[in-house]
Amino acid sequence: MKRTIWKCVAVVLAACGPATAIAGNAVADKAAIEKAIASYVAAFNAHDSAELASHWSPEAVYTNPRTGDQVVGLEAIKQEFDALLADAKDVKLEVEVESIDFVSPNVAVENGLATVSGPESVAEVTRYQAVHVKQGGKWLLDRVSEEEVTSPPSHYEQLKPLEWLIGSWVDEDDEARVETTCQWSKNQNFITRSFTIDLANEPPLSGVQFIGWDAALGKIHSWAFDSDGGVVEGTWSNKDGSWIVESSAVLPDGRKASSINIMKILDDKTLSWQVTGRDVDGEILPNLPEVKITRIASEQ
Repeated sequence: MKRTIWKCVAVVLAACGPATAIAGNAVADKAAIEKAIASYVAAFNAHDSAELASHWSPEAVYTNPRTGDQVVGLEAIKQEFDALLADAKDVKLEVEVESIDFVSPNVAVENGLATVSGPESVAEVTRYQAVHVKQGGKWLLDRVSEEEVTSPPSHYEQLKPLEWLIGSWVDEDDEARVETTCQWSKNQNFITRSFTIDLANEPPLSGVQFIGWDAALGKIHSWAFDSDGGVVEGTWSNKDGSWIVESSAVLPDGRKASSINIMKILDDKTLSWQVTGRDVDGEILPNLPEVKITRIASEQ
C-alpha cells in the first residue's frame, strides 16, 4: 500500500517538475523577447538596417501591409529596410505590445500596434503579428505581417472654423441667464452644444444642439432639441467674418417658425448674437436686439 502511495507521489512530482521548469523558462523567454523588441525599436530609430536585420531569422518572411507582397530571406529584408530608411530619414518607430503567447517552447506569437511617424508626415499605425523563433539560444523574428489601422472618418477640417465655440459662454441680465457649453464629440465629427435658459417667473428651459458637416449639402448643419419639445434645424455659412445660421423650427404646439441668427466674434472672450428675420406660421415678428455673450473662464 505504501509503495503504491509513493509511486503516486513520484508520478505527481515527475509531472509537476517539468511543468514548473517550463513555466520558469517562459518567464525568462518572455523577458528575452521583450528585450529583443526594445532593441529592434532602437535599431529602427537609429536607422541601422544591419542591426535591424540581425533580429530576423535566415528564413524570415515579412508581409508588406500596403501591397501584400512578401519579402523572404534575411538579405531581402535588409534591402527592404535600406530602401525604407533611405526615403524617410527622420521617421521614428513606437511599438505597443498587446500580448506575447507561447505556442511551443521555441515559438512565440506577439501581437501589437506599431506607429511610424515623422516631423513632416502623418503618423501611420498598423496592427501587427510577429512570430518569434528560438534559434541558438536567441529569439529571432521569423514571420511578421501587418495591416493598416484605418481611422474613423472625421469632419474636423470642415468644422475647424467653429472651434472657437468650444468652451462655456454666458449671457446674463436682471431678467434672464443663458448659458451654453460647447465641446467636441468623439472623432470630432460634431460639436455638441448644451444650453440652459433661466427666465424670471418662468420654468427653466434646456436643450442640446448638434453641429456637424452635411456632406450632401456641402454645408455645416445643426439640429437642436429643447426640453419643451421644440426642434430647430439650421444651415451655417460665413459672410464677412460673421456666422449666419438660417434656421427653421417646429414649435412644441406644432407651429412652424424660422429665423436668421447672426454671430460675430468680437475677441477671444466675447461674441455678439442677434436674431433677425423671425417668422411664426407666416406672422413676421420684430428682430431681437443684439446681445453680447461672454466666455466663462475655465477652471485650472
